Amino acid sequence: MTSRVRFNCRPFFFSAVLLAAAAPALAQTAAQLVPKESEIRFTTRQMGVPVEGRFGRFSVQIALDPKSPAAGSVRFEIDTASAGFGAPELDGEVPKATWLAAARFPKATFKSTAIQAAGAGRFQVSGKLDIKGASRDIVVPVQLAQTGSGPSLVSTASGSFTIQRLDFKIGEAEWADTSLLANDVLVQFKLKLTGLAPL
Repeated sequence: MTSRVRFNCRPFFFSAVLLAAAAPALAQTAAQLVPKESEIRFTTRQMGVPVEGRFGRFSVQIALDPKSPAAGSVRFEIDTASAGFGAPELDGEVPKATWLAAARFPKATFKSTAIQAAGAGRFQVSGKLDIKGASRDIVVPVQLAQTGSGPSLVSTASGSFTIQRLDFKIGEAEWADTSLLANDVLVQFKLKLTGLAPL
């Protein structure tokens, strides 16, 4: 009788172990982007003069419990053809092969590999950035601010990082000359989110 009871309890024991192992993932909260109140901008310098553009279309997948960020994940997908400077003569050039080659590489992506807490409302998000067929490891500092409470809680994730455009072959041929167009490109973002757990 005793051995039979022990045998029958095993499935419940293993189920408990599996649930405990899965608990951190289950605790992550999926966020919803508010597109009209979110933006991704980029700034470069042409002959020393700053030139600012933005991406008009992008999506974000974020699963994160701010109190347990290590088990979270972040994924960006950006429509490269939506990049623009607000000037027709420039906007017509950006999707071409010399620049973002949007026909061949319609999406630029970022996928996190690790998320670490870095202080009150601050996080370091490590991951891989893929643009125009090239991949680079980057670390993105993120500041998270929240307003409201309960179902009305709204989160704003913001931050910036710098990439080297030539790592991704953005601006080829004569435009590879960094005296004409700086190699550094500053990327800034502000994401309005709903559905995240409180800090």
